[in-house]
Amino acid sequence: MNKAVFIGALALAVGGVSTVALCETPEPRISAQSMKFTTAGEGLLGDQKAEAAIDQFETALAVDPKNVRAYIGLARAHDALGLPGRAVKFYREGLTIDPSNLTALEEQGEALVERGATARARKNLERIRDLCERECTQATRLASAISAGPPPVESAESVSKSETLPDTN
Repeated sequence: MNKAVFIGALALAVGGVSTVALCETPEPRISAQSMKFTTAGEGLLGDQKAEAAIDQFETALAVDPKNVRAYIGLARAHDALGLPGRAVKFYREGLTIDPSNLTALEEQGEALVERGATARARKNLERIRDLCERECTQATRLASAISAGPPPVESAESVSKSETLPDTN
């Protein structure tokens, strides 16, 4: 009797493990309230109100810290404010939850290029290509951003010359 129970339990455990191995990990279920704040933040970001959007995304994350869309929204808002370093951080937070998020990988790569970290951006490109298994739009766009390189940096001298008013005497 004990032997039959043991064998049955063992078969159930092995069957459960093999089923888990074959299934993909589902995306965590996000609170509806968190998604409402995320949607509101995305709307504000679309209206060029990055600071107000940040408040909405932060509230969304306070409600549900697994909300990858809110992390991406925070990253986009900081990028819109000209803070690509902060954007990279928030993309990284989202990728910690969902390492296969193509949007986060692409946009983080673009923010890295903007900061001049093209070697790190190339790693994102490799990861995207591995996930896509063939060329996909995220890989194409990031490859284009890497090819274009970081934006030119104005020197202090060129800025001061452009701010000088012409002599009107």
